[in-house]
Amino acid sequence: MQVRNSPTRYGVISMSLHWLMAIAVYGMFGLGLWMVTLSYYDGWYHQAPELHKSIGFMLMLALVVRLLWRRFSPVPPALKSQSRLTRLSAAAAHIALYAILFAILISGYLISTADGKPISVFGLFDVPALLADAGAQADLAGTVHLWLAWGVVILSVLHGLAAMKHHFIDKDATLTRMLGKASPDSGA
Repeated sequence: MQVRNSPTRYGVISMSLHWLMAIAVYGMFGLGLWMVTLSYYDGWYHQAPELHKSIGFMLMLALVVRLLWRRFSPVPPALKSQSRLTRLSAAAAHIALYAILFAILISGYLISTADGKPISVFGLFDVPALLADAGAQADLAGTVHLWLAWGVVILSVLHGLAAMKHHFIDKDATLTRMLGKASPDSGA
């Protein structure tokens, strides 16, 4: 399997980042929904948010690496068989997914540091708080965080459904390229 992307398929780094981040995002969504239901006396009441923050920071790093990797190893061009509208829709959806993910991670940081305390990442190192004494910041950021999390889940489900449509209805190589298989119908 090739490391870098080629004109006909994604490389192992792009595929790994894509699928690992997808799993992490859905895991974080589930963890976030679950942890807000915990009572103060639950054993996970303090542990779940710390885990959520640590994974969130690692997701931020992975997102930065993913965007840098896209510059170093450009994604395969759209398939020739795809319409202009399909190409524009796909590009807009990818930009929206990246933008929403960044906004979720930034709002999570603002929630976590509103009291001026740093974020401990798995107890290994701390990410400092840039703002302090911002209680209203935490409330607003929490609302934004929740709505954006739902937004990224809905948009990613649509992304997955579009990939399935390409695979089963259009019978093109959109999905198989993200699984490491070469596409004979490549290029712009």
